[in-house]
Amino acid sequence: MHTQSSQSQDNPMPLSMNHGAHELFDAHEVLGSMIAGLNQYVLLRDQVQDQELLTIMDRQYAFMLDEYNITMEAYKTGHDPQHPTRSYNMQMGNDFTYGLKPGEPKKPIQTPSEICDGVISGFMLGCHKTSATGKTSAALEATNPVLRRVLQDSVANCIEMAYEISLYQNKKGIYQVAQLAQADMNTMLNMYGQAQQAKNMPN
Repeated sequence: MHTQSSQSQDNPMPLSMNHGAHELFDAHEVLGSMIAGLNQYVLLRDQVQDQELLTIMDRQYAFMLDEYNITMEAYKTGHDPQHPTRSYNMQMGNDFTYGLKPGEPKKPIQTPSEICDGVISGFMLGCHKTSATGKTSAALEATNPVLRRVLQDSVANCIEMAYEISLYQNKKGIYQVAQLAQADMNTMLNMYGQAQQAKNMPN
């Protein structure tokens, strides 16, 4: 008697049909979210004041657009897209300024005229965080190996772009990073030790 998996191997489906229902629903949400992110970049671009943020936005938009196209292609065909997922490389250093300074309380804007670079960079950061979460969830549900790999490889790019925006925000004083007192930090860092192999586990 054949199992379901051996039947699938004897009569393989075309890759374009090799998707589970949950996978399709999750990937559908991911693609919609990617479109929403791209649309936000287009809508907000003309309102950016800072040239550095504009440069980041343009570079990220071009990368996101390409990544949308290969994800959509893998979703529709089940085959390798026209090129593998590329790696996003940010163009700034990774030095955070730590510590908190008092400032005006943050609150939602009341009119479109209040949109500023801080608000725009917040939209950009939120876009990448949402995409990283959605793509991770969709990749974990994917049965099609090509779509799973494209989604999986894309998560690291979302994280890198989010990191770039958080660095920009930190440099501009928009995003502050709290730290523990040194004694508390040392306690936390020293809570873990080197693991030894269990005696009943093979080498």
